[in-house]
Amino acid sequence: MLRTRPLIVATLLALAPLAVFAQSLPPIQQEMTPEQFKAAGLDKLSAEELARLNDWLNRKIGDESAKAAKSAKEVIETEHRGFFNFGGSSEPIVSRISGEFRGFGRGRQYTLDNGQVWQQSDDATLAGVKLSNPEVKINPGLIGNVWYLSVQGYNARAKVQRTK
Repeated sequence: MLRTRPLIVATLLALAPLAVFAQSLPPIQQEMTPEQFKAAGLDKLSAEELARLNDWLNRKIGDESAKAAKSAKEVIETEHRGFFNFGGSSEPIVSRISGEFRGFGRGRQYTLDNGQVWQQSDDATLAGVKLSNPEVKINPGLIGNVWYLSVQGYNARAKVQRTK
């Protein structure tokens, strides 16, 4: 977990300037060699037409950069949900425990069908339970990066933290 945090922060910081970068692109005629510019037929454009083309390119690249940054941010927030609190969705993570569930106990690990692994960090108990692939919900707490696992059909919940 500690190794992924710098990667996430670096990725988010790297994506932020994309829209600003797109706004300050040099004109297309400076990005191409004179031969490329002529071969593309751009030398036939008037100064006004060339300015409009450059404006369109800047808007298009800016829009696409913003879309890419938003998409990357969503992927990071989704894949790393539970490790960090991004201030995003308060919706629970809904999945199933892979295999058998034998109740709560401090230190137990719960592997979900979605690939996430959560470890219980409190003393909550749910004794005498033996279920195969039960549906679970992991709800974020109201404050901080706190998560609670509950099993469908039971009122008890356990405080958990994501380990994988």
